[in-house]
Amino acid sequence: MNLSFTLSFRPTEPSLFHRKSFSPIKYPQKQHVPIFHQPKLDPRRTQFRVTAKRPSPIEGLSEEMSAMASQNLDHAPARRRVRSAFVDVHQQLDHCLFKMDHAGIRTEEWYGRNSKGMEIFCKSWLPKLDVQIKGALCFCHGYGSTCTFFFEGIAKRIAASGYAVYAVDYPGFGLSEGLHGYIPNFDELIDDVNEQFTNIKGRPEVKGLPCFIMGESMGGAVTLKIHLKEPSKWDGVILVAPMCKIAEDVMPPAIVLKLLALMSEVLPQAKLFPQKDMAGLSYRDPRKRKTAGYNVISYKDNMRSRTAVELLKATSDIETQLDKVSGPLLILHGAADKVTDPLVSQLLYEKASSKDKTLKLYQDGYHCILQGEPDDIIFTVLDDIVTWLDFWCSPN
Repeated sequence: MNLSFTLSFRPTEPSLFHRKSFSPIKYPQKQHVPIFHQPKLDPRRTQFRVTAKRPSPIEGLSEEMSAMASQNLDHAPARRRVRSAFVDVHQQLDHCLFKMDHAGIRTEEWYGRNSKGMEIFCKSWLPKLDVQIKGALCFCHGYGSTCTFFFEGIAKRIAASGYAVYAVDYPGFGLSEGLHGYIPNFDELIDDVNEQFTNIKGRPEVKGLPCFIMGESMGGAVTLKIHLKEPSKWDGVILVAPMCKIAEDVMPPAIVLKLLALMSEVLPQAKLFPQKDMAGLSYRDPRKRKTAGYNVISYKDNMRSRTAVELLKATSDIETQLDKVSGPLLILHGAADKVTDPLVSQLLYEKASSKDKTLKLYQDGYHCILQGEPDDIIFTVLDDIVTWLDFWCSPN
C-alpha cells in the first residue's frame, strides 16, 4: 500500500504534519538564521583543544578491513584506496539497492578538473545499448554521503527506465580532491558542481535532450542554488528531503553558534561542531542503518567549523529566494524527518513560482527515504521519480 500524500499546485491538508514545531503560517517570522556576535577572547588565556571523533566499528568486518576503514581519510588518495578495498564488500550487502539486478547498465568513471585544477570525481549510468535515452538526470549528494555507494542502486534503477544519470563528488567529499568534509565557500562549491554539469550536458549521448537536476538533503541546497543561478538551463528540479533550513531538532544551542562563528575564522578546518547521531535520525529501518556504516568514505566526523557556518549561510540565503524557484518542481520528503523539516518543504512548495509543482510526503518516513526505509517505500519513491520524469519527457 502506498502510504504517501501528494499535493499538487496548492496544498489543502496542512494537518498532515504531526511534528511538535512551529506552524507553517508563523514560520516566515522564524526563518532567518541569527546574526552571530563574536565574543572577545584573550588569546593569551584561551586554549583550544581540537579532537577527532573515533570512527564507530563496523559490525562483521575483519580486523584488517576495520583498520582500513578507520584510517585518516582527510585526503583523496586515502579515500580512493579505501573505496577500492571495499568494492567487493559492498556487493555482498543485504540491502535492496545492492541486490537489484540491472544487467546491461553502462557505467563510466572519470575525473574532471575544476577551475582551481582540483580533480572532481564524476560517474555516469546509462541504459542498455538497445534502450533509447529519454533525458539526463544530474544528481547532487548529501553532506554525509557520496555519489557512489547507495546512489549506485538508485542510479541504476533510474537508468533502467531510460535515463542517463550523472553525479559528482564535491571537492572534499567522496573521491574528489580536497580536505575531507571541508567547505571553505559554499558558492564556490556551487560553481564547481555547475561547471561539471555544464560539461556533462554537452556529452553526445544527451545533447539536445531534456536535462533535470536532483538533490538530496544538502544536495537539495546545492540543487536549488544551481537552479536559482541559471533557472532556464534545467527542464525540471527534483528535491529529496532538501536542506532549506537546519531543523530545530539538530540545531546546536545559541552559545555554540556564537563560538562557531569565531572559530570559523580562527580555526576554519577544525572539527569543532558537534553532531547528534545522524544515522539514528536518518534511517528508519535498523538493518539499513547498519548498512550505511559501510559507506566508509563518507564524512562522519564532527563538522568542520567553516563548513558549519557556510551551510547556515547557504540555507539562510535560500530561504529568502524560495519565491524565485521556477520550472517544473517535484519535492519528496519523509513526514517524520527530524534532520530537514518537511514543513520547510511545504513552505517551499507554497512559495515557489513554478507553474507545475508537486509535494509528496511519505507517512512515517525518516530523512533517507531513498535508502533507509522499508523496501516497498524505497521502491515507491523511486517509481515516483521515474513517473514524474516520464511525464516531462513524454512527446505529448
